[in-house]
Amino acid sequence: MTMTLHERLSSNTSKGRRSLAMFLTAGYPTLDATADLVCALEDGGADLVEIGVPFSDPLADGPVIQKASGTAIANGVTLPWILTLVSQIRRRSGVPLVLMGYLNPIMRYGIGTFFGDAAAAGVDGLILPELPLEEWRSYAPAVSAAGLAGILLATPTTPPARVREIDAASSGFVYCVSTTGVTGGAVAGAALDNVRAVRAHITRNPMLVGFGISRPDDAMTFARETDGVIVGSALLRQLEHDPSPGGTRVWTAAFRRALDTL
Repeated sequence: MTMTLHERLSSNTSKGRRSLAMFLTAGYPTLDATADLVCALEDGGADLVEIGVPFSDPLADGPVIQKASGTAIANGVTLPWILTLVSQIRRRSGVPLVLMGYLNPIMRYGIGTFFGDAAAAGVDGLILPELPLEEWRSYAPAVSAAGLAGILLATPTTPPARVREIDAASSGFVYCVSTTGVTGGAVAGAALDNVRAVRAHITRNPMLVGFGISRPDDAMTFARETDGVIVGSALLRQLEHDPSPGGTRVWTAAFRRALDTL
């Protein structure tokens, strides 16, 4: 039986392995590149790949992901195209795939059919960062019925009681945001204290931390306090320098080696 996303990440934790998640904007840098890059990330040691759904107004994203989204939109990326892409990846790879995006494209696609279509294509979970917990609850039954994991975010300003509610409502992992602000920024020393404060109230799910993790050393630092790390903007910057699958595999492997030293 295929393990759920929660089971896979929890299994890693039980074995002392920190999970490595990589974020890649669908259709960036080119339409033809994404499937090969996902496979390269898996070959390099990624345990999970987040596929970003490009959107014209990505409120939680910094300039690097905004630029990648703009390029992908110009390349013609749509949500139906992404689901076809996921189906193609599934013929080559079993790596867990999580779609991360905003509600507007899903509403245009059709709320009533999207979750089932995503699961049928091979999506394992969803991150909808604009939805607060209260609004997420109206979508959670449909997400669960489709067999998808729902991943919610906790931030440095989230009160402890609400962190516990987020943990209870999540079904894949909890995405811990290391700092306030948008993706891609530098991480201050206080971020570790933020992460520890959130981690103290997560008891049900694995917790992965993201925002500002750009080097293997950063990954090691934060992985000591969590079940794993998420690397996003740094990967997109790397693809500007070297968009080849081979280079991506080698770059990812450096993060994997760093985590495996813990």
